[in-house]
Amino acid sequence: MFTPQGGSLQPGRRNGDTYAGAPVISDVLFKGALIRECKRADRSGQPFALVLVSLIAPAETDSTTIWRATAVTLSTTSRATDILGWFKTNHTLGVILADSPAAPAALHHVVNRIRRELTHRLGRQTARRVLVRLHVHPETDAAAEGGRTVDPLIARVLRGDTVRPYDMVKRVIDAAVSLLLLAMLSPLLVAVAALVKLTSTGPVFFRQERVGYLMAPFIMFKFRTMYLNNDHAIHHAFISSFIKPDESGDRSNGNTVFKIVNDPRVTPIGRLLRRSSLDELPQLWNVLRGDMSLVGPRPPIRYEVNQYKSWHTRRVVDIKPGITGLWQVRGRSRTTFDEMVRLDLQYARTYSFWTDVKILLATPAAMLSGKGAC
Repeated sequence: MFTPQGGSLQPGRRNGDTYAGAPVISDVLFKGALIRECKRADRSGQPFALVLVSLIAPAETDSTTIWRATAVTLSTTSRATDILGWFKTNHTLGVILADSPAAPAALHHVVNRIRRELTHRLGRQTARRVLVRLHVHPETDAAAEGGRTVDPLIARVLRGDTVRPYDMVKRVIDAAVSLLLLAMLSPLLVAVAALVKLTSTGPVFFRQERVGYLMAPFIMFKFRTMYLNNDHAIHHAFISSFIKPDESGDRSNGNTVFKIVNDPRVTPIGRLLRRSSLDELPQLWNVLRGDMSLVGPRPPIRYEVNQYKSWHTRRVVDIKPGITGLWQVRGRSRTTFDEMVRLDLQYARTYSFWTDVKILLATPAAMLSGKGAC
């Protein structure tokens, strides 16, 4: 707590004050504005930049002068439409640069200008105590050359800084139920493994890298349903048409199946396993390991994520992927990709113990009916 010239800003206040003419809003208001800007950018595809200025050893007695100079610097180097406030009270100031230029050079020019201005106002020695960081959302093409990513700090803001009480309970339930099911279903698992091994050449299990929570990669397990050495171009083409359908295509018909039909790569036993979803059972091991949850969005493949719009990535940022979810019990493969993502985001906003119980109870019926499966 401190009182700079031109006003005071108490850590618990919901509104902001002024540093020598520079308006600074509270961390609560700033985080709210940041979340709204993230959602706007996700929908429009127009990026924004977040500049954060932190102070090394902020509790020292001379921090008031530094914060005042920092607030004035951020105010004078930003536009009237930008938002200045506490990202973390008395620890980190931030400015949201709305509708920022996508070119990295232009953004780094802004950061360098801030650093120069801080050095001018504070002196070179004191300015060394100030850390300036740049975050961009959605990521620019240059940042995404190695594959689509989400800035970890932005992801934490979107997800929320606090852990829901049910999250720990959910993990305990995941571990206990997956272990119990692996034990109970072991005869079925052995029988399916024998069928796969006896009817086609190759390993019993199919291992594939998937994108998990906060876009972290992990290896997902399934029973192998395809012949060896097949061409993945079919799936690549299907994913592209599913995520980015032809503008003239009509996907409003609820009877349209958005899954590869009569895939020549799939074995006869594989078709049965896929139709009944028995090929998914080895993912109980992923749940036990903590890579997945029993209930959550389906984990995508990296080349799928690279074709996502920015708002689509929320399905792999907001919550851990699962074996089953709203999409499986409501739409399965008879829905559009955008509708699938909206179901995933709906679950991420509202999941609870009873929501998970309802989805788990509805899953066997969806598996037995084979609705939407191929």
